[in-house]
Amino acid sequence: MKIRITIFIATLLLLSGCKSAEVATFCEADDPIALTAEQVQQWDNVEGGVNAQWASADYVYSRSVVPENLSQTLSVAGWQGEKVSAQLLIWSSDSLSGVECKISDFKSDKSSLPASIAEPHFVRYTLADVPDKSCLCGRANGHPAMLQADMLDNLERFDISARTVRPVWITIAIPQDATAGVYNAEVKISHNGFGSEVLPLQLEVIAECLSEPSEWDFHLDLWQHPSSVARVEGVEMWSDEHFEAMRPVMQMLADAGQKVITATLNRDPWRYQCFDDYEPMIYWTLNDNDVWSYDYTIFDKWVEYMMSLGIDKQINCYSMLPWGECILDYHDMRAGKVHRNRTVSATPKSENFEAMWGPFLTDFAAHLREKGWLGITNIAIDERAPEDMDAAARLIEKYAPELGFAIADNHNSYKRYANMRDVCVGQKHAAMSLEEIAARRANGFVSTFYVCCSTLFPNTFTNSQPFESELLSAYAIAYDYDGMLRWSYNSWPANPQYDSRFRYWASGDTFLIYPGARSSVRFERLIDGIELYEKIHILRKKYSAEAMKGVEAQLRELREQNINDSTYGWAGYLVGLNAEVNRVAKQAL
Repeated sequence: MKIRITIFIATLLLLSGCKSAEVATFCEADDPIALTAEQVQQWDNVEGGVNAQWASADYVYSRSVVPENLSQTLSVAGWQGEKVSAQLLIWSSDSLSGVECKISDFKSDKSSLPASIAEPHFVRYTLADVPDKSCLCGRANGHPAMLQADMLDNLERFDISARTVRPVWITIAIPQDATAGVYNAEVKISHNGFGSEVLPLQLEVIAECLSEPSEWDFHLDLWQHPSSVARVEGVEMWSDEHFEAMRPVMQMLADAGQKVITATLNRDPWRYQCFDDYEPMIYWTLNDNDVWSYDYTIFDKWVEYMMSLGIDKQINCYSMLPWGECILDYHDMRAGKVHRNRTVSATPKSENFEAMWGPFLTDFAAHLREKGWLGITNIAIDERAPEDMDAAARLIEKYAPELGFAIADNHNSYKRYANMRDVCVGQKHAAMSLEEIAARRANGFVSTFYVCCSTLFPNTFTNSQPFESELLSAYAIAYDYDGMLRWSYNSWPANPQYDSRFRYWASGDTFLIYPGARSSVRFERLIDGIELYEKIHILRKKYSAEAMKGVEAQLRELREQNINDSTYGWAGYLVGLNAEVNRVAKQAL
């Protein structure tokens, strides 16, 4: 059904209590997990009106359970140019309508920063899988569900139902020209202009500067899915309206430091793994005398569009080896042919694999050379068998040796090739050695890692804890990877803001942000982790090994422990690592 997400939200039922007529949005699901008698009794002891305190940004909190172990005060620290995350909780035994969260200016003894640097968002609850190994790849129907706080809504006012908790996520974007020092602000929570609660917020600005995301070293590769935007927004695929609808979604990605444009060589390289098929960007035509031609109009428009947003380091094109059988769509324009739209199987073991792909690779390389993109474009392959990748590599070398080769690798296949530009290894598989990564970097090659539905912890599922997203970047710098890959940025299921589960993938595995260009707790903490990575790179370049010994000792600790052990205390580890990074920055100055 083609309806814009804004219309969709406005026409659904109202806020979580579904009573207010002032602010239209959608109803969240009922909590699938019943309260215990003790938890019900805890609500009996909660006062009416606004209750609000600071919570940890490392964890998510139940909508149904009275929160504990919170704080009346909060102090955060960040560099000039850094974004800092914070979280508070609002709850009441009464229904609260028109709840607002207002932040004052930040003031120090010598300077001030405007309130606009801090952006509060009410966090919405979506259905998610109860975290367990049985909910990973191949999750069975009927796996138990839970409510998880994740989506950052854009509503300025919110109705809170009686006996429920509502998180508010606050992102503080410290200006690059901010004067170093300690600033104080207040966060005022009120409902319909009365019944307010005021929470103090202290911000320390450190006199080290983080560069713009476009200049970050971290190689972020989150796969984009244009078709999902077209479906959700109800616009024609590849129309001007479609590209305009994608702008805020893809700009968020550029602002996170994304380096790679995801392109498709033919229809749906992942063979119907997503709710929306991947539409082709290149159209193949078979002409008289069995001569092939290729229409790159959409491909060019997509690449130029993404580059205009600042994503311009690399183009990864999927895939000569799709998931499942390799089916190529083409237009048969030969004289006397009745069926214009045809498909053909072209697997590495088939006789026509080279006949189909060879001419394309030659023509594609020529087109890329003309556009000036040949040196940054890779034929990309995702988790395919080594013998199949060998067949693809041979054709690339034969027909288009200037084209790059990129793989998401769960077989350690990268060791078979000396000139692979972009290698991404599965985190749960054996890590690349520091020597391998250094040798590849010396050749100008990229080395990253990925997590997907097969890794329970750490991950970026909707049932993951927020700190896990940041832990992935700490892992990247501890093992000297150039960055990380995640298999989808916005492959949305039918209605992710209500239910993040999808087929047999773990909930949230297919997306990190929500329709309507709404961020998530997971995505914000992923950015926090990338900033941590960048800060350590900056300090390494500026200061001595002696000054950095505390940071390096903590990174060594990460390498010596099993990162997949969720009981180790990784949230506390990240607190310590961030504190040491900031201590070095202040001490060195």
